[in-house]
Amino acid sequence: MSSAAQSSAADLADPATDPFDVAAAAARVIAERTGVERHEVALVLGSGWQVTADLVGETTAELEVTELPGFPPAAALGHVGRVRSVRVDVERPDGSSRRADALVFLSRTHLYEGRGVRPVVHAVRTAAAAGCSTLVLTNGCGGLDPDRGPGTPVLVSDHINLTATSPLEGATFIDLTDLYSTRLRALAREVEPSLTEGVYVQFRGPHYETPAEVRMAGRLGGDLVGMSTGLEAIAARQAGLEVLGLSLVTNLAAGVSPTPLDPQEVVDAGREAGPRIGALLASVVRRALAEPRL
Repeated sequence: MSSAAQSSAADLADPATDPFDVAAAAARVIAERTGVERHEVALVLGSGWQVTADLVGETTAELEVTELPGFPPAAALGHVGRVRSVRVDVERPDGSSRRADALVFLSRTHLYEGRGVRPVVHAVRTAAAAGCSTLVLTNGCGGLDPDRGPGTPVLVSDHINLTATSPLEGATFIDLTDLYSTRLRALAREVEPSLTEGVYVQFRGPHYETPAEVRMAGRLGGDLVGMSTGLEAIAARQAGLEVLGLSLVTNLAAGVSPTPLDPQEVVDAGREAGPRIGALLASVVRRALAEPRL
């Protein structure tokens, strides 16, 4: 980690520091290092989704996240601490084509790492500062429905935040109605009609949920459980980004699965499903760029 980035990573935890200033500084480094003045869409790739980075388009630049102000190194199993600038060929509905630039984060910071909320949503705020208007959040998760087994992609229609915290600070009131874009979910189903939807329940982690907590999540209306995404989506709404959430069921949740949970199971399920879900997400991204929000 460079001394400047290390300093700003520490500064991000200081209440006196404006986290949006640190995000703007990171966006400036991205622009300088990639030669791209404005990226249009950002992807945060969770467990199982990393192969998407190779399928979305042509990688034109790749940086270690620790070279950017405010970013800590990747900590989660299966995550790679890099961010790519990817050139995407987009075909418009009228048959014409254009090129767009995507920002792809190959890792995320989780709340359970103990760094606080600001680092968890720093990539989202950096993406907004880099010019992105659309954000795709992906994750690996536990499923509550035995009919949606490991390897099943699910659109996130809503979330329940059980982390007991928020990325919003002070008297900041943000409407979370349609947080996960109805328009983008419809585009995703045009690409893959078999996609189903579910409510994602974010727990703090790093321990997996108990069977009783999983039952509670189901009674609250949840379909999927995990340790990411919700806080990032809230920060994205604050920044004005249109959000698409996609979960990959990597395991059945505790009490639903007949076997004990294993972190390696998450990695293995993601690796097996990777080419299929990566191709799906790449198609969805190109479709979203072809039909941007007005």
